[in-house]
Amino acid sequence: MNSPALNTSVLDRALEELRHHAPSWAAAPLAERISLLDNLMPRIRAGAADLAAAGAHAKGYGPASPWANEDWAGGPWSLAQNVSARLHVLRRLAAGRDPLPAGAVRERGGRTWVDVFPATGWDSLLLSGYSARVRMRDGITSDQARQRAAAPYRGDAQRPGVALVLGAGNVAALNATDILHKLYAEGQVVLAKMNPVNAYLRPHFERIFAEYIRCGWVRFVDGGPAEGAYLTAHHGVDSIHVTGSDRTHDAIVWGTDHLAARRRREDTPLIDTPLTSELGGVSPCIVVPGRWSRADFRFQAEHIVTGKMNNSGHNCIASQVLILPRSWPGTEVLLEEIRRVLRALPARTDYYPGAHHRLQAVLAAHPEAECHAVDGRILVPDITDHDDILLTDEVFASALGVVRLPGESPAHFLRHAVDFANDTLPGTLGATLIVDPRTERTHTGAVEGSLADLRYGTIGVNTWSGVNFLLGYTPWGAHPGHTRQAIGSGIGFVNNAFMLEDIEKTVLRAPFAPAPRGLLTGCPSLSPKPPYFLTHRTGRTTLQRLTRFTTAPNPALLPALFASALRG
Repeated sequence: MNSPALNTSVLDRALEELRHHAPSWAAAPLAERISLLDNLMPRIRAGAADLAAAGAHAKGYGPASPWANEDWAGGPWSLAQNVSARLHVLRRLAAGRDPLPAGAVRERGGRTWVDVFPATGWDSLLLSGYSARVRMRDGITSDQARQRAAAPYRGDAQRPGVALVLGAGNVAALNATDILHKLYAEGQVVLAKMNPVNAYLRPHFERIFAEYIRCGWVRFVDGGPAEGAYLTAHHGVDSIHVTGSDRTHDAIVWGTDHLAARRRREDTPLIDTPLTSELGGVSPCIVVPGRWSRADFRFQAEHIVTGKMNNSGHNCIASQVLILPRSWPGTEVLLEEIRRVLRALPARTDYYPGAHHRLQAVLAAHPEAECHAVDGRILVPDITDHDDILLTDEVFASALGVVRLPGESPAHFLRHAVDFANDTLPGTLGATLIVDPRTERTHTGAVEGSLADLRYGTIGVNTWSGVNFLLGYTPWGAHPGHTRQAIGSGIGFVNNAFMLEDIEKTVLRAPFAPAPRGLLTGCPSLSPKPPYFLTHRTGRTTLQRLTRFTTAPNPALLPALFASALRG
């Protein structure tokens, strides 16, 4: 466990300091916790441009690049939005109110649902037409859902503990939001080991979390696999949360030596520390046939490409497989629009370690694949083999595969698509469903049945399921049912501001068409093209202004924010 080259003194000291201060955090009154969260906002705002620029530099482009939209969306704005969500719920508790508003919990179709978004008037204004609800596990009543929400703040005091957070290396806000989850939802102090890929973010996080560090409640350390292995087996760690791949989880739990398979088979893990995880998978985007206009095809092509090519596809929730109706005339029209968007995007590289090798494996399996950039943006327009690499492995790079399924009607197609997604594709983290309002009204039962049957923890309807990660109120994690012996996409939910228990899945809905065109297509809302779209012409400016507003809401900031959003 401890190689001669590994200096563990820094790691041991960090854990000792956290252990010493853990009781003071567990006993910290709610008012102090709220004040600390409040104090994060000006720090996020002051360092937002530097944080986003650091991400852009690491990925190989400048802070003014069109690609920098993603560094604002997945960095300072996402972190500010998550802090805002936690503040909203904790302030309700501090005022003596229930965490969930009246009417948020309801039983429908034999299951309990909880409305979690929009939670505030600002949410309704800034993300007009967006709504999210959480489906609880079977057997959970509405009363149980209400009573168990925010349970750590409505019962006995939290027990002191030290959590180890092993963050991913791709999305800037992810490490920070995982830290907030451990602090506020579980009451544990946190040792965060930075991933070597984004260790450059450490100074930014240390500045943002300065008060927590000063009080001994958060520590950051660097290191690779050796440091990770040492920490996961350390007696001073009470819980672990890891974001990565199933291979990372299995190496921690079962090891990598010749006895690993036997340990897994006999369920004799190397560690018995409670471990939660978010591990990705092969995420589908399902397109339901309908009567679309040319503008609909253009917009949804931009939507689909964003869901795959955001961060060059280096996302656990990237839409890797596009599921289309074989007999729909719109299939070829949509694919041609996707090709147009892929060709028009500015140049960038697949920066994540191993990406080139994984893309070469896709090209080796598909000599006929289309390459819409010099070193990426691969489109495989017709996959028929269920053992195809794009259906069995998370590529984690800029490759998109297309599967065409039968079904003359939307209902028949959805049945095939749901079965394929559930039974063929590995992983249960997230799925995206695109359906126009007219088709959904005509086939309401089929659409609602598909949302109930899809075994994914986060589902986006007319929005990339990855947006669930950004909002803070929408629990983020795999569909329940995985075990440590068959970990799949992981165990547990984070980014869960209402601190709901017994979660099965989150369903986020968005308008099918942006304003003002949406007014004519049955999905009226004020939301224009989302600023995180790769094709948004003023996305970076819009997200900068949105971050400024989220950290310090002020109606005077809205005209400039809306003007920028509408120019996209």
